[in-house]
Amino acid sequence: MMMMQLNKVAASTGCRTLSTVTVTQTTATSKRLEDLRKQLAKDAETDSGTLHEFALEEAPKRKKAPPRSAKILPKPKWLKAQPAVSETYKELRTTVRELGLATVCEEAKCPNIGECWSGDQENDGSGATATIMIMGDTCTRGCSFCAVKTSRAPPPLDPNEPEKVASAITKWGLDYVVLTSVDRDDIEDQGSGHFRKVVQKLKEKDPNILVEALTPDFQGQLDFVEAVATSGLDVYAHNVETVERLQKRVRDRRAGYDQSLKVLEHVKQLNDVHCLTKTSLMLGLGETDEDIRATLRDLRSIDLDVVTFGQYLQPSKRHLPVKEYVTPEKYEEWQKEAEEMGFKYVASGPLVRSSYKAGEFFLKNLLREKQAERE
Repeated sequence: MMMMQLNKVAASTGCRTLSTVTVTQTTATSKRLEDLRKQLAKDAETDSGTLHEFALEEAPKRKKAPPRSAKILPKPKWLKAQPAVSETYKELRTTVRELGLATVCEEAKCPNIGECWSGDQENDGSGATATIMIMGDTCTRGCSFCAVKTSRAPPPLDPNEPEKVASAITKWGLDYVVLTSVDRDDIEDQGSGHFRKVVQKLKEKDPNILVEALTPDFQGQLDFVEAVATSGLDVYAHNVETVERLQKRVRDRRAGYDQSLKVLEHVKQLNDVHCLTKTSLMLGLGETDEDIRATLRDLRSIDLDVVTFGQYLQPSKRHLPVKEYVTPEKYEEWQKEAEEMGFKYVASGPLVRSSYKAGEFFLKNLLREKQAERE
C-alpha cells in the first residue's frame, strides 16, 4: 500500500491550529484503472469499421416466439343466441328501468335474454319470461362462475320492492314469472322474509299467476327455506350448480353440495306444500359423465321434479375458464337419460339456463294439473 502523508503541522498562530490531513491511495484502485485501460485498448484493436458502418449493418432477425397455449377456448358455431330486438323485449326493458328493478337476465349477462323476454312473436309475445332479481343487485358471496357484483355490506333492502315487482308483472301481463335473488348473508333471516312478501304480493294481485322462486341456500337454515316454500309459490328452485367433485372450485365456500340437497329435500317433506322442486347443472367445467350420473342419482333420491342442463360460459377473464364446449348432441343424450330416470321435466341444451323458457307449455300444464288435483 502506498501512502502519502502530510505531516502534522502545528503552528501556533495566535489562536488557531491546523489539523492533520491524510490521503490514502490503495493498489487495488490502481489495478482496476489499469485493467480498464487494457480492455479499452483491446476493444479498439478488434473493432472493425466505424460507427457509421455499424449503423448501416442489417439488424439480426428475431425468431418468432412460439404460440402460447390459449386459455380461453373459441366459442363453437352452435352458441348463437337470438338478438334482443323485439317490441316485447323493449317493453319489458322499459318497465324494468322505470321501476328501478334488477333482472338476473341482465346482471348475469344471460345469452337468452332476447328469446325469453320476446316470448312467442307469432302470438303477440305470449309466453315471455323475465327473471326478476330481488333484494338488490349485489351479492354477499363470490362464486367463481357468476358475474353478479359482490360486497360484504350491500345496500339495505327496499321495503317497497314487493309492491314494485307486483306492479311490473301486472303491467307486463305475464302468466309465469321467475323470482331469484342475491345471497344476503348480512341480514338476520338472510332475506327469506322479504322473499316471502314478494311472492305473497304477486299472488294477491293475480292468484292465477305461476311463480317460480330460484332461491339462495339460506346457509342451510331450514326455517328460512320453509318461509319461502310456504309463501304460495308454484316452483321452488335452488341450483346445485355443478357436480359434487367441483363444488369447492366453482362455488363460494359457504355453499355446498350436501347443503343444497338438504334444502331441496326439505321442501318436498313439508306438509301442505305442493310446489315442484327444480335445480340446474352447468356443464363444461371439467366434470365427467360419471360425475353427472352420480349427481342425477342424488337428485332423484330426494324426489326432485325438474332438472336443467346448460353450457357454462365464462363471464370475464377473472372467472373460471371453460374446460369444454359440450355438443348439442350430448345435451340431447343427457335429456333422454334424465327423463328415463324419472324427472318430470328436463330442459337440456347449450344455451339453457336455470330459468330458461321457464314458462314453456309443458311446465305450465304440469303446474295446472297439480293445481286441479288439489282442488
